[in-house]
Amino acid sequence: MLRTQPPRLPGSARSLAAGRAGFRWVMGLWDLPPLLLVLLDCWASVSAQAGATPVVTTEGLYSTKPAPTTFRPAVSPRPHETPRAPRPSSGPRPTPVTDVAALCVCDLSPALCDVNCCCDPDCSSVDFSVFSACSIPVVMGDSQFCSQKAAIYSLNFTADPPQRVFKLVDQINPSIFCIHITNYKPALSFINPEVPDESNFDKLMKTSDGFSSNAESDVSLTAKPDAPNTAKYEYGVHLQTSHSFLRFPSPLTSSLCTDNNPAAFLVNQAVKCTRRINLEQCKEIETLSLAYYSSPKILRVPGSGTKVPITVQSITIQSLNKTLTLQEDTDVLRPLVLVEAGHDKICTNVILEVKYSLMYTDAGEIVKADVFVLLGAVSSAMVPFQQKFEIYFIQQNTKPVPLSGNPGYVVGLPLAAGFQPQKGSGIMQTTNRYGQLTLLRSTAEQDCLAIAGIRTPVLFGYNMQSGCKLRLTKAITCRLVVQKVESLLKGQGFPDYVAPFGNSQAQDVLDWVPVHFITQTSHMKDSCQLPVALAIEVKWTKYGSLLNPQAKIVNVTANLISSSFPETNSGNKRTILISTAVTFVDVSAPAEAGFRARPTINARLPFNFFFPFV
Repeated sequence: MLRTQPPRLPGSARSLAAGRAGFRWVMGLWDLPPLLLVLLDCWASVSAQAGATPVVTTEGLYSTKPAPTTFRPAVSPRPHETPRAPRPSSGPRPTPVTDVAALCVCDLSPALCDVNCCCDPDCSSVDFSVFSACSIPVVMGDSQFCSQKAAIYSLNFTADPPQRVFKLVDQINPSIFCIHITNYKPALSFINPEVPDESNFDKLMKTSDGFSSNAESDVSLTAKPDAPNTAKYEYGVHLQTSHSFLRFPSPLTSSLCTDNNPAAFLVNQAVKCTRRINLEQCKEIETLSLAYYSSPKILRVPGSGTKVPITVQSITIQSLNKTLTLQEDTDVLRPLVLVEAGHDKICTNVILEVKYSLMYTDAGEIVKADVFVLLGAVSSAMVPFQQKFEIYFIQQNTKPVPLSGNPGYVVGLPLAAGFQPQKGSGIMQTTNRYGQLTLLRSTAEQDCLAIAGIRTPVLFGYNMQSGCKLRLTKAITCRLVVQKVESLLKGQGFPDYVAPFGNSQAQDVLDWVPVHFITQTSHMKDSCQLPVALAIEVKWTKYGSLLNPQAKIVNVTANLISSSFPETNSGNKRTILISTAVTFVDVSAPAEAGFRARPTINARLPFNFFFPFV
């Protein structure tokens, strides 16, 4: 801790004139900031020890041995000078608040090895073989200490298997402004404030210049032992079970399944991983059985005694030829069975897909857990095989509404569209999100009358074109044909508005993009204007940050193209080609990186900062 002391005055043996000058010089020093006084005092001590250069031995920035120093004895005070109390050459060292050897700041997953975390005690030599480097090579305490312990981690890739190298060294702080002596130990940690009560109120009033108390401070500082337990699940917290946590297999550093991955609250996941097994021992591998995923019981809240069992809602059986059969009785858990079919071995009732559905409340409690599984047969020719795992969360008393993006559209999801029944009302949408904006669906027969009502949804980012053939007889009138073809092109309930974002709300009508409908015709005498094509052009732009741009629809145009056909025809039948198409156009402007104004430093030094040099 840095301390300042008043400078020593010149001896009284000096002349009176020199004494007056010295008095003026000392008065000037008292006006100096404490930092400059410390530097002047250090300069005086160093000049007094000139001729005795200390011998210092160092081994770089990190040294395991203290540097030996040799100092000259202190100079005795001059006669007629008031002797000063000797300065302590050494004092109590700062006591480490934490043990750096046991501290691991990158260990974020319990009972699981974190990638590139060399201090993680759960990592083994097998895990070190896939590490690239230590994410945190040095772990230390407060960097303001002049000397402290530091834990250094590294990897020895020359060993087989790779080994972790650990060193505990003394780190020397090269800065001259560091804590060397601790004369106020409570400053190394936060002090628990003493809450005033009837017994210590008078004592606190005497030791404090001013004291005030209010109900708010009492509530915040006083711990009530009978307060109710407010434990709940929060976003990202691991789902606890009666034994450890709910395991959700997923790929880690490769495509192979890692079974120790914990499932997190409100984190929806859908992964695929590869399982490499010895088929002869399939009955002994618990991660292949249904009981491994349905037997755990999830705690309602962390640390609670209330357990929520996992209910098997459906069991689907898949054979070797990919046929699916739904098992009616879900209470019967099929065990793993190894059978031989000639020279081939087959393991049946193997888990191929697992889908968890967890229901939670707004208070952060798990109230229901369901699982849907797909069991199948795996032969020796199929090893290694792929497994799929999915988990999603549903809030209680709410109906999930699927979105096409949040907020921007996601490529491959349907466009949200609807119509406004009357002015001032909200947007009306069909419950089928894949039927809000559609095109004709092409078939092998290419008969427009046969595929009437069969549509394909418009998916964001996918340019599509479809069509069919319409065979007309001479007896059908032009007006009837026009109505039939127009209904084929538009479909049932062609929308008036398209949502700009994938999560746009129906009540925000002003944000929705209107569909501009354009009709192109070619007028000919004695001809039938028959619509033959519907071309939809969707213009979108990248909206938001450069790091994570969101897709936003800014314009939608539907162009109905008509063609002229003569009223009279020499033949009895006529074939017309009908087509629909959608095109997505990116109209994003080139992004320009913007920067804030460079900050200015408005700092002022005291007027006597450089006194007496200037």
